[in-house]
Amino acid sequence: MIRILVLYYSRHGATRHMAEQIARGVETVDGASAVVRTVAPVSVTTEAADPPIPASGPPYATLDDLEQCDGLALGSPTRFGNMAAPLKHFLDGTSGLWLSGALAGKPAAAFTSTGSLHGGQETTLLTMMMPLLHHGMLLTGLPYTQPELATTRSGGTPYGPSHVAGGDGSQPHSEDEETLCRAMGQRLAETATALRRGRA
Repeated sequence: MIRILVLYYSRHGATRHMAEQIARGVETVDGASAVVRTVAPVSVTTEAADPPIPASGPPYATLDDLEQCDGLALGSPTRFGNMAAPLKHFLDGTSGLWLSGALAGKPAAAFTSTGSLHGGQETTLLTMMMPLLHHGMLLTGLPYTQPELATTRSGGTPYGPSHVAGGDGSQPHSEDEETLCRAMGQRLAETATALRRGRA
């Protein structure tokens, strides 16, 4: 079974919805399953601690989830053109996996949501790719053979799926945005499957 880890941080639910759509796309591929995980918020005080299991939604990610995956979809809302601190904090703790090369050669993709159409979607996706490149992962974007890239009037980039959430985070996901998320999940699962066959 191919395991695609869909790892994200979401504050108001927009990025979480994208993660769910990507997971749906993963599971359209025979022999592939999506493992959906999130990360804990970062506290401004060192004394604060979150419970080990979130009150709702998927479990918090562990390093084992990363090590055992065959592919990774990494998602975050945009924070000043970059990923949110909780996701960056989690990735900063993966040096052991980097030293062992545990993620090298696995396919990966990034996805994001922003408050406005030009709120840093592409810079966020590109900066999210940097730690993945350091881990030796194989980046997969969205090719223009995906017709929604040419028709979308909201989110969606060749660097990865994106969503325009609006200033208050309440704007619903467009049909194109959801389709591109599912296409990304399918592409990751198909790529991971092909890579495993090539190594067999």
